[in-house]
Amino acid sequence: MHLLNHRKPRIGLVLGSGSARGWAHIGVIRTLEEHGIVPDVISGTSIGSLVGAVYGIGALPDFETWVRGLGIKDVVSLMDLRLDGGMLKGERLMGFFKQKFIDRPIEELKLPFGAVATSLHTGSEVWLRSGSTIDAVRASIALPGLFSPVWHQDQLLVDGGLVNPVPVSLARAMGAELLIAVDLNAGLIGRHVAKPASVEPETAVGNEWMQKLYRNFSSWLPEPREASQRLPSMLDVLATSLNIMQVRITRSRMAGEPPDVVIAPKLAHMGLMDFHRADMAIEEGVRAAKAVIPALKELGLA
Repeated sequence: MHLLNHRKPRIGLVLGSGSARGWAHIGVIRTLEEHGIVPDVISGTSIGSLVGAVYGIGALPDFETWVRGLGIKDVVSLMDLRLDGGMLKGERLMGFFKQKFIDRPIEELKLPFGAVATSLHTGSEVWLRSGSTIDAVRASIALPGLFSPVWHQDQLLVDGGLVNPVPVSLARAMGAELLIAVDLNAGLIGRHVAKPASVEPETAVGNEWMQKLYRNFSSWLPEPREASQRLPSMLDVLATSLNIMQVRITRSRMAGEPPDVVIAPKLAHMGLMDFHRADMAIEEGVRAAKAVIPALKELGLA
């Protein structure tokens, strides 16, 4: 009994969805490691699955260097525009990762890893725990309206954030006993939605690329009588709607499946496609992780 009381619990690190805010996961992981906290299990949804997979491969330092060097032009270069199934195919992005980071079966990663996706046919949650790591990540990040869905074992899969934005349940099913969850959706509801008049070439991701998207998807908006009533772009409406949905789902699921510790970076000011703002997101991840170190010490982990 004495030995059981002092047995180190299996730590599960749960990396939530959040598009470009997901670079904060890098700062969280690095800070936890600096305090001697290394997870035994990783689960991730959407961008959380991408960072979690890179961590499981053992390539996080190189990955951090790469994302910190991303500029607007680099982000645009990884985008492949299309108008069926999603605005972006995602093939160019995944092709880049196959070249940069060697794909391998999930079963061969250095840490047990699982990604969450959503079945378009049934609406059910799909756990991806075997096969190609890159394919699992591609399915998990297939944000509706942005990235094209992915066929997997006769199912059409989209972003796991639709059903499980912070996949505590998956980590627990993988044997984790103490759960550290990173919630990137904190503070999103109530965030100001940008209006068309405020969109400047220098601040829009991709300059020409984003302006083209804005022109294409703003034509459906009725012209308001007053400037103060101008409606936001379709991309802003999509992003804000998804944020609201994921915040509500996260609150519901975490109430029923509470983790032991929640790390909540404050990144509501980041846009859906602000992948070029990695420095800021990573540093906020560091700050948020440091804030919970006292709680982790109480649990005997730091």
